[in-house]
Amino acid sequence: MAEERLKGLRVLVVEDEAAISMLLEDMLMDFGCTIVGPAARLSTALEMVQADDFDIAILDVNLAGEAIYPVADALAGRNRPFVFSTGYGGAGIKDPYRERPVVQKPFSQQELKRTILAALDGSARES
Repeated sequence: MAEERLKGLRVLVVEDEAAISMLLEDMLMDFGCTIVGPAARLSTALEMVQADDFDIAILDVNLAGEAIYPVADALAGRNRPFVFSTGYGGAGIKDPYRERPVVQKPFSQQELKRTILAALDGSARES
């Protein structure tokens, strides 16, 4: 059932590490998702958010030394679900985003799936 919810989902990937980005994209494609991006820079991510051609975003918290929060703000303003990806865990997420789903690097395919589904479920409750 969960797999059906992910098939065809358009996922914006915002990640500056090429190896992690490729791993993430492979996992998402295994779920049947369509990859949007990836965006490796804050400015590119903001442009992609404005284009609004995705269902959910996965955001690396530290993008080439820049905090991802301007992108999170833009997504929240559009009521678009997103997941934070970080090596620091949920404790490193700033307010007002502490309650958002977080996947901690390194993550497994099952952890990623669970976190995406949690973000989609949270978004449905907020609508």
